[in-house]
Amino acid sequence: MNKPKIVRPEESQPAHALWFDRKKYVTVNFMIQRPKDVQVDIQPEKIILCCKNDTDDVYYNELHLYDKIQIHDSRERVYDRTINFLLRKVKPDYAWPRLQKDPAKPSWISVDFDNWRDWEHEEDEGKEEYDRYVDMIQEMAAGNKGETPDMGDLSDSD
Repeated sequence: MNKPKIVRPEESQPAHALWFDRKKYVTVNFMIQRPKDVQVDIQPEKIILCCKNDTDDVYYNELHLYDKIQIHDSRERVYDRTINFLLRKVKPDYAWPRLQKDPAKPSWISVDFDNWRDWEHEEDEGKEEYDRYVDMIQEMAAGNKGETPDMGDLSDSD
């Protein structure tokens, strides 16, 4: 399956990207209004995106990724205002400290703090939360419930 090589257009700009890290995947969302003529190339160590927006501005992004991804289990999806990439890590359970291999951070890449989670200690924190929830339910069950409410007004007969 040979894909045509995506060549960087002369007059192009990078699209703003928001990314976040999870245990098995890295998600990258490119902010582009009504993308069209979308070309995507997902490779083990980099992704390339080239497209136009609703006013025919040309966008080109080439990301040399921090670590390798599985290309056959990575996808992109085009929406009205974004192009979302879901990239499966070759090494799951390994946190990426940054999106790109190069430690210099381009101005067009930002961390999506709304979706970011410190998942490295997630199981421990989830267990604590679950234990607190179980304790709360047991307290409520053991506590004084009061009298059973009169529900006579809820009968089917008129």
